[in-house]
Amino acid sequence: MADKRDYYEVLGVSKTATDSELKSAYRKLAKKYHPDLNKDNKDAEAKFKEVNEAYEVLSDAGKRQKYDQFGHAGVDPNFGSGGFGGGYGGFEDFDLGDIFGSFFGGGFGGGFGGGSRRNAPTRGESIRMSLVLSFEEAAFGCSKEINVTRTEKCSSCGGSGAASGTSAETCPTCHGQGAVKTTRRTPLGMVSSSSVCPNCHGTGKIIKTPCSKCGGSGHERVSKKLSVNIPAGIDDGQTVSLRGEGNAGTNGGPSGDVLITVSIRPHHILTRDGTSVMCDVPITFTQAVLGAEIEVPTLDGKVKYTVPEGTQTGTVFRLRGKGIPALNSSRRGDQFVRVNIEVPKNLSKKQKDLLNEFSKSVGEDSYTERKSFFEKLRKK
Repeated sequence: MADKRDYYEVLGVSKTATDSELKSAYRKLAKKYHPDLNKDNKDAEAKFKEVNEAYEVLSDAGKRQKYDQFGHAGVDPNFGSGGFGGGYGGFEDFDLGDIFGSFFGGGFGGGFGGGSRRNAPTRGESIRMSLVLSFEEAAFGCSKEINVTRTEKCSSCGGSGAASGTSAETCPTCHGQGAVKTTRRTPLGMVSSSSVCPNCHGTGKIIKTPCSKCGGSGHERVSKKLSVNIPAGIDDGQTVSLRGEGNAGTNGGPSGDVLITVSIRPHHILTRDGTSVMCDVPITFTQAVLGAEIEVPTLDGKVKYTVPEGTQTGTVFRLRGKGIPALNSSRRGDQFVRVNIEVPKNLSKKQKDLLNEFSKSVGEDSYTERKSFFEKLRKK
């Protein structure tokens, strides 16, 4: 087991990753290393198995708890079965968490078997939302108002779950502990373990007269308007957090967050790459040959730019400081302008004659790229 990588590291997630984050990471990696899609990659199959093993453990709440407390040993089916120098026939199945719980007095949160107490403070769930911004709003930042439906402490009972004038009572079965102890016979002798109290279901309290508004849950759903400040330079797919504005916690735990993922509507002319802005501008054949002053659209409005004589189609010019502001910085990117020469259509006979006359007067030596191309052809 010593050579195994940490399962969180395998999936590339933090130890606080949610179920949806685990699933997203797993799907991405499973596709990346699937043997049928990576027949030329010798390591793909091994990595695919490693990813599946990691997800199989972390996606199961019970196995994940054991792994978090005892590492790979906690989820190894062979650990303990033959690790005591041979079999112990005649003993019933035993739980590794019970043994550790008896050794350390429940110092591992109740061991594997019992789980953590349900009356412990628990952080509320975060709320995920999406927000569509215009190209300019994302570039320069803005303030938006969003509607959030979240759970809050019940306004009638204050979160206790008990009706007005009453209060929750200590559970007589577990005496407020939320768990009851049982004794089992194991290969190491008689050990005590904990399980969720069947009377109070782990809360440690009994509510005889539930609050009529929340039904004893202590929470109610409330719709609320929140203001969110979008920072300048935010990019498509990035997330803004409103700390503590999510669902209420339980047993005095903190509230979750509101996580807002941004989508940016395309601009009708400009495109974006990080802090850079790109733009294609058509120019006439005459403007390209003789040079000209043209108008270029930018985030700050139209600006004048002088195209030099002899500009070729596809030439890119840089407008410094006309791009997207860098996130949380005063620096701005640049704008890149690509000019494309538009060839005129539907010419009259007179116009065609003038162009032929012009072409003869210019001569081949004026077309350096064309001349170089045919010289290369002749050398073959």
